[in-house]
Amino acid sequence: KLPAGYTIKPHTHPTDEHVTVLSGSAAFGMGDSINPASEAKVGPGGYFIAGAGMHHYMVAKTPTIVQVDLEGPFEITYVNPKDDPRKKP
Repeated sequence: KLPAGYTIKPHTHPTDEHVTVLSGSAAFGMGDSINPASEAKVGPGGYFIAGAGMHHYMVAKTPTIVQVDLEGPFEITYVNPKDDPRKKP
């Protein structure tokens, strides 16, 4: 569950990630930086796949609920380590 405007900065996973938007709307993009011009907008029922090792990000355009499916164990590596919210004071 993500509030409007919440951004998951560019990152990768060691396995494929499958994301389904259950409610709200989100934008998915690929690459090392956020680029609104190249994002795919996805609404309820929309689906996005990020292949293993693909640099990607997500922006919640409205309050959004997503379902994430992947084979574990789960791992997330941020392209820029400073973007990792787990390392914030």
